[in-house]
Amino acid sequence: MESDLLLELKDVEAGYGKAALVLRGLSIEVARSSIVCLVGPNGAGKSTVLKVASGLLRPRSGQVLLNGEDITGRSPQDLLRQGLAHVLQGHSVFREMTVAENVRLGGYTVRDQATISERIGLVQDLFPVVGERWDAMAGLLSGGQQKQVEFARALIASPQVILLDEPSMGLDPKTTATVFEQIVRMRDAGVAVLLVEQNARRALETADVGCVLDLGRVHISGPATDLLGDSRLGDLYLGGRAR
Repeated sequence: MESDLLLELKDVEAGYGKAALVLRGLSIEVARSSIVCLVGPNGAGKSTVLKVASGLLRPRSGQVLLNGEDITGRSPQDLLRQGLAHVLQGHSVFREMTVAENVRLGGYTVRDQATISERIGLVQDLFPVVGERWDAMAGLLSGGQQKQVEFARALIASPQVILLDEPSMGLDPKTTATVFEQIVRMRDAGVAVLLVEQNARRALETADVGCVLDLGRVHISGPATDLLGDSRLGDLYLGGRAR
């Protein structure tokens, strides 16, 4: 019987080079077709969680599991083939290439062209602007439109889970609302989302589960709507506790 649990990080410790640990025994679970958001102050380790999960950073200890299989330390390319995609912080479209060329790059691990064509149709339905601007140079799109191209490119590989790092960075409030609507659409299409976001309130309003990180650990987790009213969120996230 298939487990509802899709992605797990268990007791992960990780850091960069010989520097001190960034993650200190962190554990997170992501269920199928759910949005889990990570919020917390700068330096809490949020982006490092995504790098460990996607294979960009090997943990010093602990495990990363996908569908119950230990994927700790595998390469990002290998993990993409297994169904895990990572959309990095900031804009990562190739500006001098068309939207079509950018999106097709997401299918470089897929050999069957019929499958790619089918998936292109799906992402164009999911993100209408991608189909509307298919032949346009990606660099001419607005920030929010470029972000949707990045989402579409990631989904061409048909991932089971997608990691999103600060998708609202540099976007105005109206565009941010559109981007979060698209994140919900991805969840509703059956993709699990692990989301890192500085806009804590907006992220928790969108997510199913919230995790508040501080000093490399999960200090609070639970249904996102419950965390919105939790005074401890302000203490940790806004730095209200004694230093």
